[in-house]
Amino acid sequence: MVTITASGPELLARTTRVGREAARARFPARPVPAAWPATGQSRGQVQERLTRAPFVAVNATTERIRCRGVTLLLDWLEDQPGATWQERWLASGADAAGAAWRELLPAGWRREVLGSALLAAISADVVRPGLGWLVARGTGPGGLVRHMTRARDPEGFARLRALCEADPHVSGVSASHTAYRAAQLAAAKGGQLGDITVGDVLELLDVELGMFPKGSCDVAVCYRLLHAMGIFGQDAPASLQEVRSAGQRTPEQLIGRYHLKCRPVRDLLVDYLRERQPALDYGSLKTLARNLGMLFWQDLERHNPGISGLHLPAEVASAWKQRLQTVPKMITGPGGGRTQAQVPRLSYWETMIQVRAFYLDLLQWAAEDPGRWGPWAVPCPISEDETARRKALRHRKSRMDARTRERLPVLPVLIQAVSQRHAAARELLEAARQAQHGQAFTAAGQTLTRVITRHGRAAGKTWAADPGTGKRRDLAYEEEQAFWRWAIVEVLRSTGVRVEELLEISHHSLVQYRLPATGELVPLLQIVPSKTDAERLLVVSPELADVLSAIIRRVRDSTGKVPCIAAYDYHEKIWNPPVPLLFQRRISTENRRLGPDAVRNLLAGALEDTGLADPAGGGPLRYTPHDFRRIFITEAIMSGLPPHIAQVIAGHQDINVTISYKAVYPEEAIQAHLAFLARRRALRPTDEYRVPTDEEWQEFLGHFERRKVATGTCGRAFGTPCIHEHSCLRCSMHWPSPAQRHRIAEIRDNLTARIAEAEREGWLGEIEGLKISLAGASDKLAQIDRRSQTATTVDMGMPAFARITENAAPAKDPS
Repeated sequence: MVTITASGPELLARTTRVGREAARARFPARPVPAAWPATGQSRGQVQERLTRAPFVAVNATTERIRCRGVTLLLDWLEDQPGATWQERWLASGADAAGAAWRELLPAGWRREVLGSALLAAISADVVRPGLGWLVARGTGPGGLVRHMTRARDPEGFARLRALCEADPHVSGVSASHTAYRAAQLAAAKGGQLGDITVGDVLELLDVELGMFPKGSCDVAVCYRLLHAMGIFGQDAPASLQEVRSAGQRTPEQLIGRYHLKCRPVRDLLVDYLRERQPALDYGSLKTLARNLGMLFWQDLERHNPGISGLHLPAEVASAWKQRLQTVPKMITGPGGGRTQAQVPRLSYWETMIQVRAFYLDLLQWAAEDPGRWGPWAVPCPISEDETARRKALRHRKSRMDARTRERLPVLPVLIQAVSQRHAAARELLEAARQAQHGQAFTAAGQTLTRVITRHGRAAGKTWAADPGTGKRRDLAYEEEQAFWRWAIVEVLRSTGVRVEELLEISHHSLVQYRLPATGELVPLLQIVPSKTDAERLLVVSPELADVLSAIIRRVRDSTGKVPCIAAYDYHEKIWNPPVPLLFQRRISTENRRLGPDAVRNLLAGALEDTGLADPAGGGPLRYTPHDFRRIFITEAIMSGLPPHIAQVIAGHQDINVTISYKAVYPEEAIQAHLAFLARRRALRPTDEYRVPTDEEWQEFLGHFERRKVATGTCGRAFGTPCIHEHSCLRCSMHWPSPAQRHRIAEIRDNLTARIAEAEREGWLGEIEGLKISLAGASDKLAQIDRRSQTATTVDMGMPAFARITENAAPAKDPS
């Protein structure tokens, strides 16, 4: 049975929608006025203007046809009601018809000649069609760009085209999409490219998303290029992703998400959050709003309609606590069916503590300001004993220790899997780049056929097809995924940093320290303030230096520098200043930092290659970034590192937290117990440890003589008889001898023959016993084979430290 969490696509869609709404509120689009000078001109003025430069066609025949189209267009619009050409255009219904606007023209008209005439009228700002009409391709995209370039803003479109050509990551398709969007905005809003605002771009993208739910192409490229032109101003965000981030919400917005019906309580919760806000970070404030607004009061309103006060009856409070202990989740059974089940809520105690603190704060504040808080001072429905978490913390400690014990022994398997996958993906990619289209190549034990497409070359993809299945694979994407999986696993296991600290490692984080005594240079990795708001320095081992050096070489641009990018703080909901982050990769035409969800997905993909199963759930084994932190601390302390040094390395403020991260192993308990026995024997009187008599000693030695059997040794305790009636191969206490392997093999073969004879003769009563004996014989042979295996030593190599530091050293700034 596998537990399924909340739907990822639904959560992403909801987050994206909230971000779009917040962006539209911060950056409103320009409104289209009802009238402007060009649309209020007479027919003679418009016709004269559209028949001279820059609206005159180069070809005389084309110009004659276009003039005829202008006449027909003006005739048609004059028949519509309205005082301006824009009003007539809207009254005709053509703007709402979109691509089908020609169907509204009178029958018998040459509808094909009106397209060029309408483009001329749009470029002359006589009419301004809506963005919906333009997105629906009411006219050809290429024609609109040509007319707007020639008649509206030739210099602006020339600058935009030069930016597209200068950027090696912008393909021809992306450049044409950007030019068309710029022409659409100028046509619908008026003015030139320099008048386009951030809100105009957001409105156009929302219209496109409404017509094409799967998303439009190159939206981030369009925004970035228009921003590079400088038309948005210095204060505008540099990327569309930064524009669409929702940002921090106010206490009113945090509580308003839950649509509470009782207005007084809703206002009280807002005031309470506003009072607590100066002492909390945004993540804690958002959690507090969720616990009080949704898990507490919204749940009470749902099950107790009409509730309007904080003084809860005992039965109401008891029922709420009972409901809070569990949370519904969708689970998938072995047959694939999905059902809803109630599982324990892990945040139960945190919610109880915050609700109790809410009541106690109101009581304290009522004594200080009775007029404001006095009406809400009521007895707390949660007692102090109900928030005691000693037992819950012990259970969590046990659960985390068990998780660490399950993952620590198989960590070498994961490390080997990501290393081999990275090497194989890199070998495949290098071999594919050397092959020609249609040529078969073999690398990493696989044979593929090279496929070269025009689109693939433009997008930086390397395609190869599997001859057996015909399925195409992007080897460049596979190599990138394999590299980041390897890099994430290596850095996490070598440093024990949190996931947010991992993603904030930059090129500036690599520093050097010279030892005063010897003058030796020690490379250090600076971990910026994170959860504890205190930086720390970690010693970089040669292996870690090799990994960091590989990351730096990968993310460097053509100038040899690590690009500076702005990263989004997912906890505080703000954008940090641009820095040369190491964990960044190119998405479309811009560099972006890896997010926490991307790290978790990469780890999940890395574990798919191992085939490891979760002992608890039976599904695939899962590693979280924090699992590596617990494993790192456990290994360090078990290897002899003092706990207070481990505390500094981990960045914990309390050493008890560091100790709680360490998982105790049976070997440690055994060694401690043996040491205790040795100390006890040294302290007790010597006469308590008398010398055994000859009879006692002979009886003890005889026990070991009596344990010897034909195929090995019996491991039963001293003074105990045989409990399996000498059926040694069935007994778990039997220790088989490697020298008797041939004899056990003969017994196994004989049992197989006897089972076949019993099945043939129909002796059903004898078959079951023979099968048990056969299973025991096979198990004894497997035990002998496992003990007979000899361990081999593999030389992994030690990278040269001087070469590593040279590769990882940042380039010197000429300034």
